Amino acid sequence: MCLKQKRQQQPPELKRSKSQDKNDGASFSRSRSSSMSSLENVSKEAIQSLIFADSYTRKTDNFTCPCLWVGTSLGSVLVIVLNLPPPGDQRLSQPVIVSPSGTIFRLKGAILTMSFLDCNGVLIPSIHKAWRETEQKETPTKEPKTPRQMSMAQKPRISPTSSTEVSDKQYAVLCSEKQARVVSLPSQSCPYKTRITDSSFVVRADIVSMRDSVCLACYIANGRIMTFSLPSLKPLLDIDFLALTDLRIARTFSFSSNGHASYLCSPTEIQKISFSADLSDNLNEMLGDLFVATCETPEAPKQGFFKNLFGGGNSILDREDLFGESSGKGSRGLATKIPGRTNMQYLQAGTVGVTGEVAKTRQLFLERGEKLGELGERTEQMLQNAESFSSASHAIMLKYKDKKWYQF
Repeated sequence: MCLKQKRQQQPPELKRSKSQDKNDGASFSRSRSSSMSSLENVSKEAIQSLIFADSYTRKTDNFTCPCLWVGTSLGSVLVIVLNLPPPGDQRLSQPVIVSPSGTIFRLKGAILTMSFLDCNGVLIPSIHKAWRETEQKETPTKEPKTPRQMSMAQKPRISPTSSTEVSDKQYAVLCSEKQARVVSLPSQSCPYKTRITDSSFVVRADIVSMRDSVCLACYIANGRIMTFSLPSLKPLLDIDFLALTDLRIARTFSFSSNGHASYLCSPTEIQKISFSADLSDNLNEMLGDLFVATCETPEAPKQGFFKNLFGGGNSILDREDLFGESSGKGSRGLATKIPGRTNMQYLQAGTVGVTGEVAKTRQLFLERGEKLGELGERTEQMLQNAESFSSASHAIMLKYKDKKWYQF
């Protein structure tokens, strides 16, 4: 599939509604790029999450179209339009045109997850189609299909009404490291919002199914697990689990449906947890018991003396115990090892002794050097005292040199 940007399409005008100005902590804008700061700090902003969807890209859209939602590390969510050629020969010959829609959503912190709900709060599954190898057989009544063909009619639409109606709505759920937002489409207003944490940050967030509804599950770095209802973002659960002490937990922690989560607690061990009350109440019934055989095993048959002595296999009697050295009557033709010191052991003992003497001599030299140092310091101090006494005596002599006895 060849992707190129549309050249003839004019970029959308820069607009900002009143509802977007009222949102605190997040902004919704229309521009050609993510932001002026992203152009200046292009090396600092990176893509954190991607999701393909069949959604509204602008406020004036009456129909859903294929688009790509891009979440960045600076909290920007960009909407990119994918214009697919009609199915058939044109789909194979014409490229897919990719163009920015100009819609931007801003949150605090890096974007962790994005998802879409219909007007009834039902999770819209992600659009995908598995590639399969098909035989290319030409039939007069049916056009041949290729693995690259994808019809727009096969994509899921918003339930329960048709997506072509203007009154249909979608909800885009955006979650970052600090807060979560639910954006109504195509009006791009923010009916629900919540601040997840102020002092910490969200490590992993995901949209999971609980019973007959969906919720937003978040694992925070301070060790708490929080869940919020969708699309109202009301807090459902806030419990203390495990503080983020190892980077392996942050890399491997993952939520699943029905209140399950798992992570790698060591390189070879996986830990599974559950924050669902229904599962915890029935946990004792799901635990398994180790099977231990209660029946007594039969005794082994008794064997004869000569069979145990000369036969192969395990035996209670040992030939060494009967005829070996342990019996006290060892064979004279067998060499026996007499324990004693070898030349290597003598050398090792001598080396240890010499090493000890060298260490002792070195310690004596060090002590002698310390004493000589102290003696030198004392000698220098006495020399200084003598010089000061000499100078004082000379000063007294000069003072009383020319005085007579009657002048004192």
